[in-house]
Amino acid sequence: MLLTLTRKKEFDIMAINFPRATLKKIIKFHYNKALSKNVDVMLCLECILFLQRLAKEANEEAGDGNAIERRHIETVLEKVLQEFQG
Repeated sequence: MLLTLTRKKEFDIMAINFPRATLKKIIKFHYNKALSKNVDVMLCLECILFLQRLAKEANEEAGDGNAIERRHIETVLEKVLQEFQG
C-alpha cells in the first residue's frame, strides 16, 4: 500500500508517495525490529526534512546563480547531520 503525504503551504502543494510495506521490511531486515503504528510515516517525514535542510544549506553555500555541486553538499553535510542528531 502506498501512503500519500500532502503538505499545503500557500501556493506550494507537495505530494509524497512511499511504499509503507517496503519501508517496514527494510527496517525489520536491518534491525530485526517491528515498527509500531505510523512510525514509518515519521521516518519518511524526517528523511524529507533532512534532505530539504541539506538542499537549503547547500544552496546558500553555492551562492546566487550557481548550481549546487558535490563540494557544496560535502561542506554543509556535517553541520546538518549535527542538527538532526538528538
